[in-house]
Amino acid sequence: METQLDWSAYDSYGAGDAYAAVPSEGGAYGKAAAVCIGNRQCQRTEKGVMCPSFRVTRDAAHSTHHRAQTLKAALNGEYGPQPFVGPELDAAMDLCVGCKGCKRECPNGVDMALLRIEALAQRWKQLGGVPLRERLLAHIPHWAGKLARLNWLVRLRARMPLLARLGERWIGIAAKRSLPLSAPMAFLATAPTEPVGNADGREVVLLVDTFSNHFEPETAQAALDVLTAAGYRVHVARPLTGERPLCCGRTFLSHGLIEQARMEAGRMVEALRPYAERGLPVLGLEPSCLLMLRDEYYALGLGEAVAAVAKSALLLEEFLAREHDAKRLELPLRPLPQARALVHGHCHQKAFGAMKSMRKVLSLVPELQAELVESSCCGMAGAFGLEAEHYEVSMQMAELALLPRIRETDKNTLLIANGVSCRHQIRDGAGREGLHLARVLKAALAGGGSGTGKANAQPACPGSFSDRP
Repeated sequence: METQLDWSAYDSYGAGDAYAAVPSEGGAYGKAAAVCIGNRQCQRTEKGVMCPSFRVTRDAAHSTHHRAQTLKAALNGEYGPQPFVGPELDAAMDLCVGCKGCKRECPNGVDMALLRIEALAQRWKQLGGVPLRERLLAHIPHWAGKLARLNWLVRLRARMPLLARLGERWIGIAAKRSLPLSAPMAFLATAPTEPVGNADGREVVLLVDTFSNHFEPETAQAALDVLTAAGYRVHVARPLTGERPLCCGRTFLSHGLIEQARMEAGRMVEALRPYAERGLPVLGLEPSCLLMLRDEYYALGLGEAVAAVAKSALLLEEFLAREHDAKRLELPLRPLPQARALVHGHCHQKAFGAMKSMRKVLSLVPELQAELVESSCCGMAGAFGLEAEHYEVSMQMAELALLPRIRETDKNTLLIANGVSCRHQIRDGAGREGLHLARVLKAALAGGGSGTGKANAQPACPGSFSDRP
């Protein structure tokens, strides 16, 4: 078996360690599966993230443990010569949402999200191709810039259930799921190409992901305004060769298109390495994108440069919290009209321990009382909640804790969620608008923001990208 990801980090794992028997095939990939020794922490429903699918179904067949056991059986030849296209492994992996909860909460740190990606890539290889829906969703970064021309179709679909049902039948996108409208103007189309802010301030790099760039430019603008208001000198990250915008590769990786993910990651590392080598922090907005630089990039075989970039990569809230602790943060904030906020953490924020930073930064807003929702995955999980066969499970995940808690809150309570898919789920499930932390901070700026890049300025609280004309 020729794996497509780099599993060499598991080379030293073996029968002499406290791991289960290593499968006969798969090499280090098999060793990564053998990290699961049957603790079954993933089959509990107390506090934490994992395992969202088990929490909904209460069926051990939809737990991290069962997925690892099934994968080991497949690598041992128990499901025939082409196990990755067989029903056993397909069923086991079907409801994995890639939440990364197991990597943090499992005592042995089973990385089922990454194991599933390799299994998916092997499936496409054995099938001889990738299905249309998966290709369309994976390639969003390539055609997102053209989506504004199709906003009329998105609006028409919302008004015509028949059109939505046809889309579900032909492509597999759930008819009950809303689709986002693209922004008329991408953030990077008018964003400054030279550093902005205090010429003598500490230099930082703002990494704008595909979704903030094309779907919610107001979030990227808010982050830029907050950083400049705090006195930083901000570089907006761009590709070295002036080609299309940078992309972390998350959509490709999630759908098992590893080679395409590697190409995007290579462009990202090439563009960010000069900043990283100068010691500049690289600040991201979308958790699943930014944290990929600290995690999955090591499995893409990109060489030593990954380490420098990974060490520089921080979520916006992580950076601001560190600056506050170092007594370097000077952010002029005033009380908001809303006195309370309900905060939902993205799964990857929780898996990487970033929620403490969220709490700390929100505490800087005078008089704001912030409460963190105790919940697992919102259920949207990137494209998972878009897929017709997963829509109902997606909503069940949201109904476990998140949506009921939101419905209990009054309309004057801010809903804060840094994940774009989380905000999508909140909108569909509760009819409320979630906000990225950056937009909340911008709304609280004593001076209303620095005014950089005014062409993309949007109201910080509230506002919805689904309501654009």
